[in-house]
Amino acid sequence: MKYEIVELKEKKIIGITARTSNHADNLGEVIGGLWGRFHGEGIYQGIQNKVNQCSIGLYSDYQSDMNGPYDITVGAEVATSSKQVTKVIPKGRYAKFVVKGHMKDACINFWSKLWQMDLNRSYTSDFEEYQPGGDMDHAEIHMYISIK
Repeated sequence: MKYEIVELKEKKIIGITARTSNHADNLGEVIGGLWGRFHGEGIYQGIQNKVNQCSIGLYSDYQSDMNGPYDITVGAEVATSSKQVTKVIPKGRYAKFVVKGHMKDACINFWSKLWQMDLNRSYTSDFEEYQPGGDMDHAEIHMYISIK
């Protein structure tokens, strides 16, 4: 998979969070449930001071690596700091991938391939940034993987 190395500034995220792991029997239900609540309950629409129209799927607070528990946060980046900030994506180096296609299939395919790559991951924060203007069948997702 092709990617570029980028330096990102800190990002503040407001959203909802759950703890899971890649080996959890209910992984799909946990992640899908967060996305369903985020859009279905109007959480996205209620977030003030969004920096753009992107939704973010953030993986953080890894216990160890891709095999241990981690937090999944579904949210949006905000411009101002407030008590409502749920998570902070730390500044740093990230491998940026761009995937396109059916939203769910593109994500599953990406993560399956990433886990096979020899990428010097730091496991601080990895996130999916869903670009505006797409739909379920024609999504563009920017994937950022924290690296050392």
